Order: sequence, then structure tokens, then C-alpha cells
Amino acid sequence: MTDEVMAEINTGLQAHISGDRAGARERFTALWERIGEDGDPLHRCALAHYMADVCDDPADELAWDLRALAAADSLTDERAKEYHATLAVRGFYPSLHLNLAEDYRKLGDHESAKKHWELGRGTLGALGDDPYGLGIIEAYDALATRLGLEPDSPDFRARR
Repeated sequence: MTDEVMAEINTGLQAHISGDRAGARERFTALWERIGEDGDPLHRCALAHYMADVCDDPADELAWDLRALAAADSLTDERAKEYHATLAVRGFYPSLHLNLAEDYRKLGDHESAKKHWELGRGTLGALGDDPYGLGIIEAYDALATRLGLEPDSPDFRARR
């Protein structure tokens, strides 16, 4: 069974990946109007997560990433597995907290950035040792540097 909303989200994501940020934003906005704040948590999480990536204003990006986190908090593994058998909600949190930490850093709120960096770092065990998981870990390490965490500190390295 095809999830039409997830297919539409993927179409918007592909537009973004191909360089059409404005087109992706338009698709995502129209789709959000359809599913809304009370829609399916999987749809809200995915859509808000990708919508944040096409925002030009860091405050808007933060608002969308907060929506994605709230949706993940209400999402069940059962619902995630209905979409794809390999999904587990705990696997969403490393990326969600990474994005929030970066949003707060861009906005100059380094305390909130470090808080989300720490929260996300605690979820890295949910990632596999695949290119996606390793990329997220590298992104945590790079963000640690931007946040001024000391390279020799045990807090610096996300996970090895």
C-alpha cells in the first residue's frame, strides 16, 4: 500500500535536492495546509523536517524543526513501521536534535544549541554503521567545533 502523502513529501524533497528550493517550499506549504498541525505524526514529522531545510530565515527553520520534534514525540514505532518496516522512531532523534542545535547556533543561542547537541548525542546509538549514520556522527563532530567544544574534551566526539 502506497502512502500518497509520503510520496508527495518525497516529490518535494526531490525538487529541493535538484536545486528547486522555492518549488519544494511551495509543495511543502500546500501539503502542510492539507495535513495541518493535527495530522498524521509521521507525515507532520517528515514534512516539517524537510520544510525546515528550504527556509531562508533561521527563525522559520527553527519553528519547522520544533514541529518535526513535536511530531516525532507523538509518533509510534507501529505507525513508522506501517510506512517502512525498518523504521523506528528513536532513529529520528539524532537528526532532529542535530538540526535544532544548528538552528539555535545560527540564531546565536549557544546554550540551547549545546542542549540539543547533548540530547542528540545521547541518541546516536540508534544509528547504524552505514553512510547515513556515519554522516550524522560527522555532522555532530563538526557542530561541536562550531559550538566551541574542545577537541580533547570527552564531550567533543559524538561517538566512535
